[in-house]
Amino acid sequence: MKVLLLAAGRSQRVKPIADKNFLRFCGKYLIHHQVEALNKAGFNDIILIGGAHNLKQLKTFAKDFQSHHKDCTIKVVEQKDLDAGMAGAVLSTKKQVKKDEPILIVSSNDVVEQEAYKLIFDAAQNEYFESCLLGKKVTEYFPGGYLEVDSQWQIKSIIEKPGKGKEPSDLVNLVLHLHKDSQRLFRYLEEAQSKKDDLYEVALDKMMKSGVKMQAIPYEGYWQPIKYPWHVIEVAKHFFELAPKHIAPSAIIGKRVTISGEVFIEEGAKVFDGATIIGPAYIGRNSVVATNALVRDSYVGEECVIGFASEVARSFVGDHVWTHSNYIGDSIIGSNVSFGAGSVTGNLRFDEANVNVNIKDEKMDSGTPKLGLITGDNIRVGVNTSFMPGIKIGSDCLIGAGLVINQDIPNKSFARGQINLEISPNKMEKLPSRENLKKKL
Repeated sequence: MKVLLLAAGRSQRVKPIADKNFLRFCGKYLIHHQVEALNKAGFNDIILIGGAHNLKQLKTFAKDFQSHHKDCTIKVVEQKDLDAGMAGAVLSTKKQVKKDEPILIVSSNDVVEQEAYKLIFDAAQNEYFESCLLGKKVTEYFPGGYLEVDSQWQIKSIIEKPGKGKEPSDLVNLVLHLHKDSQRLFRYLEEAQSKKDDLYEVALDKMMKSGVKMQAIPYEGYWQPIKYPWHVIEVAKHFFELAPKHIAPSAIIGKRVTISGEVFIEEGAKVFDGATIIGPAYIGRNSVVATNALVRDSYVGEECVIGFASEVARSFVGDHVWTHSNYIGDSIIGSNVSFGAGSVTGNLRFDEANVNVNIKDEKMDSGTPKLGLITGDNIRVGVNTSFMPGIKIGSDCLIGAGLVINQDIPNKSFARGQINLEISPNKMEKLPSRENLKKKL
């Protein structure tokens, strides 16, 4: 069986994050976690589908992964027409799939538990199933595709975004699809027609109407798609929970350090005297938590410096991030980002309502009253600059000193403002004494 791992998405909804596949969680890229999970479940023949924007990175990853996992074969294929969506991704593998070979289609940025892959693996052994789709059991409405099923869990149709109260079942369609007759699927995809980005769903609908039996496989475990930037922190929590917690032998921990809760400190990290780390917390390789710094409920990447008197709370921090006397709260920070002393992220509105974020030029409710800064990579921030809640800073940006950033900054920008000083004569003959003030107090 071949696994078609879909990784060609352009991550439009999570901008300014460049590519979800290469977010690093507990020392491993997301794509690494996904391939590793498939490998553990017994799926060892993988076609990794990318686009021109990430093909080179995917090839480098595939080569490295295979060098450490000799039982796994990974081929990287380019999806040339990214506007063709999921149907285009699947069809781009047609030459690599044998005529009698089943395929498993998996999304690279839908995070599930190992149990999900086991359910599909077991279903593949059932000779009566022609196609199987994993359905996540939900208790609250999710704005996605739902599986309409009969009493035997056979799928009758897939209904996209039916609206709250109109769900045909409690099963959300996850992109974990097994098709035993791959060539039949290719034929239906080539024949499908639609003006929307739903050619794959149209093909499945026609297959069902022609008599192909599709079985729903109910799944009740963890599921979190990385659809919007704030989902990154939720996924970081998930991978942290799965990781074996330890403080690496080569980590240098000061004598007067406070560490409490579940904390994972990687090789080469340094925690100076006076620092506090409150779990859950992850400190990446060769990172520094300096004197009087506080890291709590956060995930800090490799080669970072959480500098003197800085606080990082409930945040995801990429690699090579430097802070000094900063507050980073409820934020998602990219890699190679430096904050000048005194710069802070706002994370709570005055009215304490949910924070709105611009997603593809539309304001979207993040679903949380606490959300700070969201950045891309390669950013320098001047001293004493403040960021309002839910603001996004694109990659390759310079942000000047002493500013209040209350709007999104696009990629490759230099944001600066004018600070006008007014200087006039001091008309006070004598400044009041500190001693007199102390008596008044």
